[in-house]
This record gives sequence, C-alpha cells and structure tokens, in this order.
Amino acid sequence: MPTADDRKPPTPRSPGAGERPDPGLFGPDSVIWQMHGDPMMWIAGVRALYLQALHPRAVRGILEFSDFRHDAWGRLMRTAQFVGIVTYGTTEAAERAAAKVRGIHARLKATDPATGERYGVDEPELLLWVHCAEVDSYLHVLRRSGFPIGAALADRCVREHRERARLVGLDPERVPATTAGLAAYFERVRPLLTAGPDARAVEDFLRRPPVPAPLVPARALLWRRISALAYASLPPYAHELYGRPAPAPERVTRGLVGTGRVLRAVPAGLRWRVPPGQIVGAMARLGPGARPTPYKLRDPGAILDPPERAGHGDGGGSARWGTRGRGPG
Repeated sequence: MPTADDRKPPTPRSPGAGERPDPGLFGPDSVIWQMHGDPMMWIAGVRALYLQALHPRAVRGILEFSDFRHDAWGRLMRTAQFVGIVTYGTTEAAERAAAKVRGIHARLKATDPATGERYGVDEPELLLWVHCAEVDSYLHVLRRSGFPIGAALADRCVREHRERARLVGLDPERVPATTAGLAAYFERVRPLLTAGPDARAVEDFLRRPPVPAPLVPARALLWRRISALAYASLPPYAHELYGRPAPAPERVTRGLVGTGRVLRAVPAGLRWRVPPGQIVGAMARLGPGARPTPYKLRDPGAILDPPERAGHGDGGGSARWGTRGRGPG
C-alpha cells in the first residue's frame, strides 16, 4: 500500500513532432488497462485491505505509519492516484511515482508485535504479500461480478502485474506469473496469517470508518454495503480467522453480479472523472482508442460463461466457489 502523498499527478512531457505519445508501462492493449477502468475495482481494493490485514508484520507496518484512521478518504485517494499513475500515466510518471514510494518505504521500520524485532516495511516478503493480496482481489472480484476474464486472460493479468511488483522493489522473477502460482503462494503463506489486534483494528475501521456527522447516513447506506460485500468475497479461511461466518457463495456471487451491473450502468465518462481522473488524461494523451473496455479482451470462454461458471478459485488460494443451478440475475 503506497504511502506517498502524490496530491497532483506528475505532468507528462509533451511528445515532439513526429513522436508517438507514450502509452506507459502497460498500454491500451493490456488486461490491466481494461480491468482498472471497471468500477468494481473499488470493492476489490477494500477486499485487498481485509486480506492484507491478516499478515501480522504487514499490518503492523500499515498501522504504525499510515494515517488512514485520521484521513481515510485522503489515504484512499492517494492510493488510487498511485495505481492510476502506474496504470495510465506515462512511463516517466510511473517510474517517478514508484521511486518516491520506494524511497519512503526504505526509511520506515516497524516493530514485530510478537517478538519486538525491528524490521523494514520494504522487506521482500511483506511487499510480496501486499502485491499478491491486491492482484488476487482484483481478479476475484471482477471475474465473479461478470467482467469477462477467462483463464488465459487471468494468467496474463498476473504476469502483467509483475511489472507493478518491480516498481515497488520486488524482483519480478520471484513474483507469481500465473493464477496457479498465485494459489500456490497463498497455500505457502497461510500458516503465517492470523487475525490479531492489528487486523481487528483494520476490520473495525473498514466496517465503520469515522466520518463527519453529516456523512453518517451515507456511511450506513453506501459504505456499509461496499464493506460487507468486500468482506463476504474473502476466501473461507479469512472468514475463519476473523471469526465471522462466511455467507453462502451463491448469495455473494449474486451480490457481486448485481452491484457490478448497477455500477457499470453509470456512464463511463462520469465515473472516470471521479478523482484521480487518470483515465481521462490517458485518453487525452493517446486518443479515444485508449478507452478501457472489456470488449477489447479476446477470451471467448469468459464471454460465453456466466460468472458462476468461470472456473476460477474463490481467491486467496482456497477452493473453487461455485454455484449450482442457473446464473444470478
């Protein structure tokens, strides 16, 4: 989770005469480019936070140095801005933003809650956990909500995210390159996970973030639903660790599909102008052909299969979530 306070995105250099605009690290033909334009990414991001909090050393670093409990909206926007710059910004802007984040992380040390050991928050194993929890959540929520990503495109997405792993300081060759590799990673790391006091603090915050009094009704109406759906989509072992019963898989799938339909019905031009607005900037730089859309993803199996038969795991390396009978909706 980046902590850089990038309040304004870097200004990209204008291309010279006859020079093609820089598509950035991924470009409009990538899976990441299409996925990150989908509104269900917000729910996926909250799911990633729930999952990341289960690693004691990772969550300790978040709690010691993050201001999310006092500036939740600002923290969310800064993280979204970093992801937006890396995905849709120029290569120069992405590298510069990543260098700033690496520099901040290199100076920070946290205290292990069990042993008292001091350790750097940029330890490769911690960065890898945060990375894998994010990628798993992005894929799981989008696929389960009906975004057309089959097995081949899911593997391609995992491979593309290795470039993001490099930006935060990981060796890409040591980062999972397939969904099978991602599942194997979660199986390896699961014995380290627990819902200790720090994880409970994050869970409580995500369920009831402090807001000004005038926004309390909006929190009850909107945020509680987003948080509950993100939590419900976690793998079974995460529900066991948090100690709350897991909802029926069929119910969770219906909720994700229904929410996806509602959010995707909002005109994209309106959605993409919500801060940080990186997609609008990318389209201005590269032209209308850079518009993110799932229809650019050529995966017949994903387009033909309903969400409940997409054939992927339920996230975090656990068993498949499947529903029986007809599809939702």
